[in-house]
Amino acid sequence: MDFDNTFDQQYPDLVRYCHRLTGDRDVAEDVAQESLLRLFDRGIEGSEHGVRAWLFKTATHLVRDRYRVRQNRKRLLEVNPVVPSATEAPDTSLERNEDRNRVREALDTLAPRDREMLLMRYSGFSYREIADVIGVSATSVGTLLSRAEKRFERAMTEAGEAA
Repeated sequence: MDFDNTFDQQYPDLVRYCHRLTGDRDVAEDVAQESLLRLFDRGIEGSEHGVRAWLFKTATHLVRDRYRVRQNRKRLLEVNPVVPSATEAPDTSLERNEDRNRVREALDTLAPRDREMLLMRYSGFSYREIADVIGVSATSVGTLLSRAEKRFERAMTEAGEAA
């Protein structure tokens, strides 16, 4: 299938159709382009009529998905409104940055495996996931994490004394 030929034949009608569905020309163009991209990424073949039907069906699904996402966002924002946070005091911001830098420096002194384990654990990874990534048994992760935490605490103490 020739991309340029298919694009030239289908794009204008597809954009018009999407524009009617969305009421937004920019969104219509995005959806039309995404539909055509999927057509070629997936290697869809067939008659001109079949390809056209596939493109319009895909575009319809993409528009519906966008609508659902927008509605879900709207609903979530109504339930959990975003409230602008108060401007942080300069001294609080400075302290937070200093603490963050101390933590980074302490992490940098650790062995790569210790650092990875700690970052993974405090990012919400399970022991099984940590074990799979670092290549140990899940039963040894607790012990290894405990040792890594002790080394981290020592590094933080040393960083605090140096400051």
